[in-house]
Amino acid sequence: MAMLATTQVMAQQSVGEDIPQKVDSVMSRMTLEEKIGQLNQLTGDGEVTGPVTLNNSYQDQIRQGMVGSMLNVNGAEYTRKIQKIAVEESRLGIPLIFGYDVIHGYKTIFPVPLGESASWDLEAIEKASRIAAREATAAGQHWTFAPMMDISRDARWGRVMEGAGEDPFYGSMVARARIRGFQGEDFSKDHTMLACAKHFVGYGAARGGRDYNTVDMSMRRLHETFLPPFKAAIDEGVATFMSSFNELNGVPVTGSRELVRGLLKDQWGFDGFIVSDWGSIQEMMPHGVAADKYEAGELAMNAGIDMDMEGHVYIQELKNLLEDGRISEEQIDDAVRRILTKKFELGLFDDPYRYCNVEREERVILSKEHRAFARKAAAKSMVLLKNDKVLPLSKNLDDIALIGPLVQADQEYIGTWSARGESKHVVNVMEGFRNKLGEGVNLHYAKGASFTGGDKEGFEKALEAASNADAIVAVVGESAMMSGEALSRMDIGLPGVQKELVLELARLNKPLVVVLMNGRPLAIPEVDQAAPAILEAWLPGTEGGNAIADVVFGDYNPSGKLTASFPHAVGQVPVQYEHKNTGRPKVESQRYTSKYIDGPNKPLYPFGYGLSYTSFEYSQPVLNSQQMNFNETLRVQVDVENTGERAGEEVVQMYVRDLVGSVTRPVKELKGFKKISLEPGEKKTVIFELRADDLAFYTRDMEYKAEPGEFKVFTGSSSEDVQSARFKLLAQ
Repeated sequence: MAMLATTQVMAQQSVGEDIPQKVDSVMSRMTLEEKIGQLNQLTGDGEVTGPVTLNNSYQDQIRQGMVGSMLNVNGAEYTRKIQKIAVEESRLGIPLIFGYDVIHGYKTIFPVPLGESASWDLEAIEKASRIAAREATAAGQHWTFAPMMDISRDARWGRVMEGAGEDPFYGSMVARARIRGFQGEDFSKDHTMLACAKHFVGYGAARGGRDYNTVDMSMRRLHETFLPPFKAAIDEGVATFMSSFNELNGVPVTGSRELVRGLLKDQWGFDGFIVSDWGSIQEMMPHGVAADKYEAGELAMNAGIDMDMEGHVYIQELKNLLEDGRISEEQIDDAVRRILTKKFELGLFDDPYRYCNVEREERVILSKEHRAFARKAAAKSMVLLKNDKVLPLSKNLDDIALIGPLVQADQEYIGTWSARGESKHVVNVMEGFRNKLGEGVNLHYAKGASFTGGDKEGFEKALEAASNADAIVAVVGESAMMSGEALSRMDIGLPGVQKELVLELARLNKPLVVVLMNGRPLAIPEVDQAAPAILEAWLPGTEGGNAIADVVFGDYNPSGKLTASFPHAVGQVPVQYEHKNTGRPKVESQRYTSKYIDGPNKPLYPFGYGLSYTSFEYSQPVLNSQQMNFNETLRVQVDVENTGERAGEEVVQMYVRDLVGSVTRPVKELKGFKKISLEPGEKKTVIFELRADDLAFYTRDMEYKAEPGEFKVFTGSSSEDVQSARFKLLAQ
């Protein structure tokens, strides 16, 4: 009966009819209850990614037309089964949208997003998202809850692993690359999916780095630091948004008419649909701005939230709110129209089963090509933090000791938010080294320590294995469940007794390589002092062990650069390169200046930092003019030479400082970067362009514009290793 109804609806639509008319045609046949049903998203019986608010039969609700979208329903065969209920057993047969957290891969898992961002390779980041989309859509998914584009400067926050770090300019570039990878150019293709810009907005500034905590900031800071990636997402054509859990300046964002409807929909013109984060509509009750679900639903609908994720508020209360005149039917219709539009764009009305192809699923998922790129992406993400002539290791060593809890801990390599990734497909470090070296090298393994607790019983075996080796590789860091949602930490050093283990290994005075695997910046000053070589490998994904071996033995010259500063101690956070100077900038010999008395102001490893197996020499930046008008372009030229003996890649960075403004300006702001490859002895000229728009900021009157005056431009290999030149922006 339902399939017949759907067929009749579609038959009345001419081939040339555009999507708005098709949407109107479907809506004209919908009851109020069916419209509200389109705004209701429920979780399936796959993994649970939040607190389940009700335990009832979602399949019966689908039959009754009470569900518009499902999340956590996976696999081509199973999504077909659930879609069939919607299409063939409900009155109108409106297809479902299946959503899922495809964050850094679906089955083939890439490095955690913070690690991916450290590649500074936008094409590689885009391709990783494209591969994730190919695998997810082959398994029946239409929609990913990614990318996360929250800016964060606080390494205590667990979800720092899910974003692109501390800088809004770079975060915007990465967000756009990921959106392109997921969405492609045509939703009607069966390998593209809807992307979701999350979490709107300010979530990365949670107080104390504690997930879901309150956020309070000036509107200037919000607009300059936290909003730019979301505006970039709209410019890139992102299909959906997700509202954040947090309150912002006393108002939960899910209930903020000013931010959601006012800024996002009205001012920025976003025409996709907005989904709440899991249960965040009903969570306005414990926030203390709604007494019950009725009031929560009123706040959310009036704010402009189109879909209720696993909150069961809209399905229960919207009709009551409409009858009481607290909301309008036009508001409901607008939300339904936005959702149905995306279903038409996905081609689900033409073929609701087009993403449910078991044969394609088997062919695409974990293909050789996907795994090969995962290996390359993991190597690109790694950052060489220190190297006192230890790396790369020779492949001709007789004995290597592999020490640490992460050598063979397969599940940890894929991190949190690892979708359908499985430990059985992971290549660990032991396997990666064996694949690289064959049987001619003796690999001695000892776990040494656990992730938690103070037990040092394993030290003896670890030191024994290390004492008999030509080189030691200590693989230490965080377990997968030490970073991610609801996984904030007060202590961001190496957990457990791993630091003590590394220090004991360092006392052997043998070639020692510390390989860090973690989802956040760590505070490791003692390890930095003791270990001659440190490689940041993040949580590297399915091919992590092979990629680590590629870097450690020199088959890949590391080229990653940090996108989040590593502090000396947790007391420095939040920390970022783009700080203000203050009225009393630090002077070491003077007491009354802005500094700590027990440590440096600067981070241990700054934003943009990363070493190579070769060396690069930079010239002073040269400008084509020392002044520019508002309608002119300033060219910034810098020569970079590979002065070492290996071919390598370098991320050339450009920063700007506005020396005097109507409001205080940061000491540096990233405004451009280029990743180049250089052979030994090769020199390349890198040219950046600056326009007045690149110098704009929110002035004292909250106008976004550039102000005339004097500026510094910096070029170099990190936010701290730079050389500068000056120019003036002339008054109009």
